[in-house]
Formats: sequence, structure tokens, C-alpha cells
Amino acid sequence: MQNAISNNITYLILAGGRGKRMHGVDKGLMQWQNRPMIEHVLEQLHAPAEKVIISANRNLQIYKQYANRVIEDSLNDFQGPLSGILSAMQACETDYLLCVPCDSPKPPAAMLEQLWENMQSQHKTSALCHDGERLQPLFALISCKHKKLLHDFIQQGHRKVHDFMQLIDPAICDFSTQKDCFNNFNQADDMQP
Repeated sequence: MQNAISNNITYLILAGGRGKRMHGVDKGLMQWQNRPMIEHVLEQLHAPAEKVIISANRNLQIYKQYANRVIEDSLNDFQGPLSGILSAMQACETDYLLCVPCDSPKPPAAMLEQLWENMQSQHKTSALCHDGERLQPLFALISCKHKKLLHDFIQQGHRKVHDFMQLIDPAICDFSTQKDCFNNFNQADDMQP
């Protein structure tokens, strides 16, 4: 990918949840294959530390080992991933965010390049992954031009990522050949090899 494109993107790892289905464990720091999940995600993204934002509401000092910027939600009480995306839009200095969740340790190879190409070819401002069966709205390339729209959406009490993504009309990118890349860990049984 051209430097002009990669220089205009901030990598956002969403690690700000409560982990309710994992008995309150911070999923980004859970061990999988002898390493914290956050390390697997960063390795897959090949993102330079200065281009990474980790959205976290706990264990901020630990996460600071992995990225130059660790931010908390600007909204209180764990308002969901949209709150993390909004906070990152407010903090980043690039035009786009590449979002991935912390509980899917193997995001697709060349995800950024494919999302960018689809966004450009479909003349959209954002792009989402589709695994062949359903959208994966937290694997997304999102224009920060949508910051005000997202702020207003949240202020109106909305929290569903799918609903917001419909508003911004993203390009849809087919990742059906890499469906396993979207496996995430929501329960303790998911951690089994």
C-alpha cells in the first residue's frame, strides 16, 4: 500500500468492554497460545506503534506497553464499541480509522488493503468486512468525517454498531475465504485450542 494511504490511517483496537460473558476478564489481556490476545492482534495488523490507538477502560498501564496511545471512552459506564470508536475519532489525527476488536486474535491478512480498495472502487467513505454469512461491523475502515454523526447517534441513546454502519452506507468487502479470521472469544470455552 502506498505510504500516502497508510499515513492517513490510525489503527484502533477495541478493548474497552466489560467482558461480562468472560466473568469480567479483560479480553485483550487474556492468554491465548501463551500470549495476551492484544499481542496476536497487533502482530497480524503489522501496525507501527505510533499509528495505534487502544481503546480501553481498564488496565491502561498494561496496554501502554503495546501502543503509544491508550484512550478511555469519553462516555462513562461502558457504553459499547461505538463509544470507543467515537473517542478514537476525537483523538486521532488521520482521516480514517481501521477498527478491529481485541477478542479476534487473527484478523484477515491484507484487510486494510482490501477494505481501502473496495471503499475507493465503490465511491464510499467507509468499508466493512463480510464473512460470507454476515457483516462483521467491528472489522471496518471508517472515515473520521462521520464523527459528528456518530456523536449525535450516541447522544440519541443508540448503541448498536450495525445500525450506525447502515447510516454511513459503507462498502462491503467479501472475506468469505477467510471466514475463520473473524472467530472471537466470548466465552471461556472459546479459548480451547
